[in-house]
Amino acid sequence: MKIIKQLNKIIKTQISFLSNKQILLLGSFVLVLISGCKINYSFSGASVPVEAKTVSVDYFQNNASLAPPTISQTFTEALRDKLSSQTRLGLVNKGGDLAFEGSIIGYATSPIAIQSSDQAALNRLTITVNVKYTCSFDEKKNFEQSFSRFSDYSSTSSLATVEDDLIKDINQQIVQDIFNRALNDW
Repeated sequence: MKIIKQLNKIIKTQISFLSNKQILLLGSFVLVLISGCKINYSFSGASVPVEAKTVSVDYFQNNASLAPPTISQTFTEALRDKLSSQTRLGLVNKGGDLAFEGSIIGYATSPIAIQSSDQAALNRLTITVNVKYTCSFDEKKNFEQSFSRFSDYSSTSSLATVEDDLIKDINQQIVQDIFNRALNDW
């Protein structure tokens, strides 16, 4: 508390040396400097083009032979939710200023931690999604890329019992990767 009082006293002393005219001139300069800058700020860190008002996310078809039938819906909704909650953009069905489309192209489970008894201690579920991103304002930001993530589970659990939680976890990871690549230039 003592330090704050001392700092306050120093600040008041320093300001008292400036005339009202100087304070007004300094304030005007700062105001002009700030108003001349174009700031693109977001709490999510997303760098959304200022001109962009809408985003569209097409339904991601399931082209992976072993994936459950609900994976397309859950992935598409996860991406839509991320974009609507983390940006100021309005979600539209088709033709958004920013557009995402693609398909789920991989869904595989494999053993990863083999024990001495030639049995897996852990299994890994891997999901791969191909994404095409189009920015109608900056062609250099457009991309088509595959994103792949995984989650491990105990071999004592059947895939059927943990599958929904694994898919949710992997979807969140892939959606974050897509968001970062499209709107954070990662």
